[in-house]
Amino acid sequence: MSHDRKGRNKKSTPRLATPRSLKVQHDMPAVIEDDCGCSVCSGEDVDPQQVIDEQVASLAESEDPLQAELAGAQFVVVAELAEQEFDEVLIDGFIPRFEARASTGALAMLLGLGAVAEGQAAKAATAAADRLVAAGVARPRWADELDEPVMASDLCRIIDRGITASMLFCSFHRAGRSHAVIMTVDHGNCGAADTILPLDVDKIPDFMELIQAENSDVEFVQESLEPSELRWYVESALDARAVHDSELPWQAATTEPVDEGDLEADLPDYRVMAIMMRARMRALPAPSRSEASRDAGAHRALPTAQDFLASFGGNGDLAFGALAPAGRRGRVAPAKPAPKRKKSAGPAPVYRIKVGLRNARPPIWRRLEVPADINLGVLHEIIQVAFDWSGHHLHVFETSYGEFGTANADLGHLPEESVTLEQVAPRAQSKIRYTYDFGDGWEHDILLEKVLEPDLAVSYPRCTGGRRAAPPDDCGGIWGYAELLEVLAEPGHPEHQDMLDWLGLEDAGEFDPGEFDAEEVTEALSELFASGAR
Repeated sequence: MSHDRKGRNKKSTPRLATPRSLKVQHDMPAVIEDDCGCSVCSGEDVDPQQVIDEQVASLAESEDPLQAELAGAQFVVVAELAEQEFDEVLIDGFIPRFEARASTGALAMLLGLGAVAEGQAAKAATAAADRLVAAGVARPRWADELDEPVMASDLCRIIDRGITASMLFCSFHRAGRSHAVIMTVDHGNCGAADTILPLDVDKIPDFMELIQAENSDVEFVQESLEPSELRWYVESALDARAVHDSELPWQAATTEPVDEGDLEADLPDYRVMAIMMRARMRALPAPSRSEASRDAGAHRALPTAQDFLASFGGNGDLAFGALAPAGRRGRVAPAKPAPKRKKSAGPAPVYRIKVGLRNARPPIWRRLEVPADINLGVLHEIIQVAFDWSGHHLHVFETSYGEFGTANADLGHLPEESVTLEQVAPRAQSKIRYTYDFGDGWEHDILLEKVLEPDLAVSYPRCTGGRRAAPPDDCGGIWGYAELLEVLAEPGHPEHQDMLDWLGLEDAGEFDPGEFDAEEVTEALSELFASGAR
């Protein structure tokens, strides 16, 4: 177990068990695996000639375009992991070398790259493939299938009642061929993608039945999804995982540990499958703003086991064609904030802000006084202290001037250190929103109540008011907190002792949800600033 800053044990995140008898789709091409002995995994310099020869030979007699797409995804991953620039490795390196082979296998690889890569890399691979065809190279038998529309069906999401883990399902159909993809999502880890499994479509009911059997003590919520909803869930999970992987050595980020005997076939490399998923999602309608701001804690009626399996009768085949890359397509560009305060303008005013936790009943809030010219990164630290959060998860500030957090182009988040509070909340009654932990979804409304002159006798920031204790970090969102309070209030509840152990308490009376001490928060804030966090 890990610990929060007060030393309490943090609950380990439950995971949906993967069926041990699951047989994944067996005709996937070779991908990078942990300690596979190739030059990439061994840390040696990549030998493009050897890698290209192996892949061209494997695709020369391929019968399914999916094999070429997955092989292409592998080369996108290799380019992303190389020490050189991506374009230098893929556009100026691998693609010309494939074209130089002038064979059906090389053409298959270029077609696969063009189908899964993005931007200039996709254009370069497609152009090289066109040149080979014009030069008389025989096209793979399946080449025309890539031009056929892909149909999506069985779009579904299941999530455990505690909102700690979920699975996303989708079947894809093209030119008489079908494959399904299942993604597991860890909501205790910022909603990051955990595993991506390819599966034969006809194995989905068996898979679902096994999931139920191996998680018999877990209650599930199930819902059918629209294509744009699935895209939002998948891309959000991929983006969260990408942020985490960027902080790890590439070997740790690209290999998927599997317990011995867990599967009857090796799983494809996570990043290869992630490239494939992004390619499939780019073809789905972009999510609307309302979908992107959905309440992650919403509960649906629990299905019976029969309903659970019957949902895979299909919710209608959905044709989709290529669209622009997702994310922010069609959104109005945010307004530009005013310039930062200059030193010559004198001391910044003090902002009295009220930070309220959304959907909390009874209300949970803090009143804080902070220098107006602090950047949003510092404001994040202040809120973390005020609500006794651990700071272990992703966060974002939503403002009229854009979304600010840990800089991430895929998420559309601008660097929070680049903008100050007074730039995004320029006047009294200005409002912004702060979300912490994209899995639990702790949303806070921040209201600028009053602009004050600084008092030289006062140290800022400080807390001048508030109500009720904040929920423990990682307890499952506002709905999970409500359940936690119910368990603590019932000594006979089967999970009562587990919750006490998780909180590090001897008795439930030691946790008072109505307790709040503004002076204690102010003292903690003083320690924060004394440590040089600002």
